[in-house]
Amino acid sequence: MLSQSDPQVWNFYKREWRRQEEGLELIPSENYASLDVMAAAGGIFTNKYAEGYPKKRYYGGNEWIDEVELLAIERVKSLFGSPFANVQPHAGSQANMAAYFALLTPGDTVMGLNLSQGGHLTHGSPVNFSGKWYKVVPFSLHPETHLLDYDEIARLAEQHKPKMIIAGFTAYPRQVDFAKFAKISRSCGAKLMADMSHVAGLVAAGEHPSPIGHADVTTSTTHKTLRGPRGAFILSPSEETAKLIDKAVFPGLQGGPLENMIMAKAVAFHEAAKPGFKTYAKQIVKNAKALAKALLDLNFTLVSGGTDTHLILIDLRNRLLTGKEAQLALDAAGITGNKNTIPNDPQSPFITSGLRIGTPALTTRGMKEKEMEKVAQWMDEVLKSPADESVRAKVKAEIRKMAKEFPIYSDLIKE
Repeated sequence: MLSQSDPQVWNFYKREWRRQEEGLELIPSENYASLDVMAAAGGIFTNKYAEGYPKKRYYGGNEWIDEVELLAIERVKSLFGSPFANVQPHAGSQANMAAYFALLTPGDTVMGLNLSQGGHLTHGSPVNFSGKWYKVVPFSLHPETHLLDYDEIARLAEQHKPKMIIAGFTAYPRQVDFAKFAKISRSCGAKLMADMSHVAGLVAAGEHPSPIGHADVTTSTTHKTLRGPRGAFILSPSEETAKLIDKAVFPGLQGGPLENMIMAKAVAFHEAAKPGFKTYAKQIVKNAKALAKALLDLNFTLVSGGTDTHLILIDLRNRLLTGKEAQLALDAAGITGNKNTIPNDPQSPFITSGLRIGTPALTTRGMKEKEMEKVAQWMDEVLKSPADESVRAKVKAEIRKMAKEFPIYSDLIKE
């Protein structure tokens, strides 16, 4: 037992378990995987090297590894209605890099949502490989509505003739119209890469438009709204693209895939195909809308005025708070969110004027609209007096009491 063989590590494990059980997880890119997913991720498949692809390995002894990876591929193809899939990428950034390598040549022009406006590092940030190896033409949100400005994106695409346009985000609370992105891409001869990492679970459940049938390649993580292990996958619409993607992943970017995580992905895809997952995804959106309304009623300012998805971006400037200050104050009260830039943020990315929150994890716990109203009230209470330790202690105690009503892994550790 780890508790006996390495009590120091076990102590940290228990503390993290307690933090997750007793607090409120509001980071929209985080969720709680099922015990089955975690068991698969920590199982005996972690012992096996499996460089290559099913039936084409460079190591022996992969007959059952092959079967599980093939099963994961078939399950994700069925879940999203895609003819081809690669389930080997270790993370979303690697999946995106593979798409770049498969479809582009270094120096090609790429268009993606500016990081400070809600895009991802791999969508063209100058500090990332995407901004270092490719010519990037970033696009921004509409300055007044903070919505995607498809007319402006089309104008930039016509002007710069990019080789690839990226439709995806990390801090955009509204639905993405992949059909419009596809039309823009076709008009200028660009490939379309859809990064649906944040909304994959919503797409699988029919709660967000799907990029399948529109994008030349679709990337996604397997956690976030999909509620699987930390990892990624890539979907391709044609055999030609699929071959390019496979070569880009291996041997282009990775060696031996993490087959234990691929097994966990297979389990997660199976769970996402069950009827109960559709109910879960629908509740994610209901909860996000309820939380957004409650925050607006408490005089919070929300970027774009609300949400259509799982994600909410708060503009804290009317509270005279930075994102960093808000994150630290809420952390101390048992509420985990993350500081985030807002469109045209006057603060640095290390400070920010925004706070990014979401509802996937709370929804997994079984919380609904009534609990979202309480969450908003607690956030308001803490952020009205962010330096008041007594307020934070009071809220933390109330949160701990409510959290007990919605246990996650209460039977996992016996103390």
